Amino acid sequence: MHPHTSPHSRPDSGSRRGARLAAAGATLLLALTALPAAASGAATSGAADDRVLVFSKTAGFRHDSIPDGIAAIKELGAQSGFAVDATEDGAAFTPGNLARYDAVVFLSTTGDVLDTAQQSAFEGYVRAGGGYVGVHAAADTEYDWPFYEGLAGAYFQSHPAIQQATVDVEDRANPATAHLAPTWERTDEWYNYRTNPRERVRVLATLDESSYQGGAMGEDHPISWCQEYGGGRAFYTGFGHTEESYADPAFRRHLLGGIRYATGAAHADCRPEQGYRPLFDGTSTDGWKQAGPGSFTLDTESGTLTSTGGMGMLWYEARELRSYSLKLDWKMAGDDNSGVFVGFPASDDPWSAVNNGYEVQIDATDTPDHTTGSVYGFQSADLAKRDAALNPPGEWNTYEIRVQGERLRIWLNGVKINDFTNQDPARSLLQGYVGIQNHGEGDEVSFRDIRVKDLPAKGGGHHQQHDDG
Repeated sequence: MHPHTSPHSRPDSGSRRGARLAAAGATLLLALTALPAAASGAATSGAADDRVLVFSKTAGFRHDSIPDGIAAIKELGAQSGFAVDATEDGAAFTPGNLARYDAVVFLSTTGDVLDTAQQSAFEGYVRAGGGYVGVHAAADTEYDWPFYEGLAGAYFQSHPAIQQATVDVEDRANPATAHLAPTWERTDEWYNYRTNPRERVRVLATLDESSYQGGAMGEDHPISWCQEYGGGRAFYTGFGHTEESYADPAFRRHLLGGIRYATGAAHADCRPEQGYRPLFDGTSTDGWKQAGPGSFTLDTESGTLTSTGGMGMLWYEARELRSYSLKLDWKMAGDDNSGVFVGFPASDDPWSAVNNGYEVQIDATDTPDHTTGSVYGFQSADLAKRDAALNPPGEWNTYEIRVQGERLRIWLNGVKINDFTNQDPARSLLQGYVGIQNHGEGDEVSFRDIRVKDLPAKGGGHHQQHDDG
């Protein structure tokens, strides 16, 4: 919303989509009842809108932590509102039975665990939009099935002894990693993989090989990632060898976030990402300048900038941008308001951005051309796509704002929701600065991991690994 618009003029929040989204996040309110077993030998817990099948069959090494993992996922389901069935019977993999589930968790499976018909059923399930969660030895599974290799992301190669290592968290907007600090010290069995999946997946966390003995992948050692694959959603974590992992609150939240992504209960940008450089990395506001009243509070522990009072803007004065992809993570505390300004001239007056640039809005409660994902006052987002991709207040979202020539495109959590072309020569997008808005008293929006990638001046080509439509 522009600085001159009063936040008190909004419609009643109880009647809006924002309230519905907030309610969707309140999974603890869901009732728990019993469900029938998925297959022979299956155990069942809970009842909810989402159902998860935990599959832990092993044809090779068997992890002692499997019972702890099953128990932990059942507890997470009971607490967070999804039903859990557990089985080691490949007969559960039929089209009809798999259709009952929003995600299937391969919990430290090893070796060849599905026959040809069962593989075909699971492949069809994923292609129809089903979710996959791979935990630890899920990467040590089905070596002769190319579809599974692509789904899991990479195959296991080797591992050293169990030891403590430093995990570097790359993506702190994903529901599996949003709760973590930039580095995470933990003890586990650290896998080396046969290939590096970075070009195909969104890497969430990597291992610092200098922090432990036996790493064999070098400076870039992914250990957790997500992707959209074959029509479905896939999340993999290399953590989870030890029994103690499943009692660790941080790991349990990591696992829960991955499950929520795979079921579609939470949204994230899981497109591959390379070549971005930070404008704000969570440690300082070097290169940024406040225009107008109010401010942003820097919290280096969480790596966030949070809007405070006034009706101004924090803009990146260190560099003017021309053709670029701007990515940033943002979170509303509740019914709040902010935005991202692009394409405006250098100025200490926030009205310069209002009158000469364009605002990509953050606000769920106004008219369509003034709500989240809109080019404020000019073009609404595709509301159906926006609503399907948007996480509720209290959870992180990711914008990609891509400017090439006079074309401005917006992705929300990996989904393209707006495609706007400027027709006004006085408001040209060919060059300009970027900034984030502090809207006014009572509007609390946090930002982190603001990064940019230079693009060719014109669209198309092979400069992105994802849709340029």
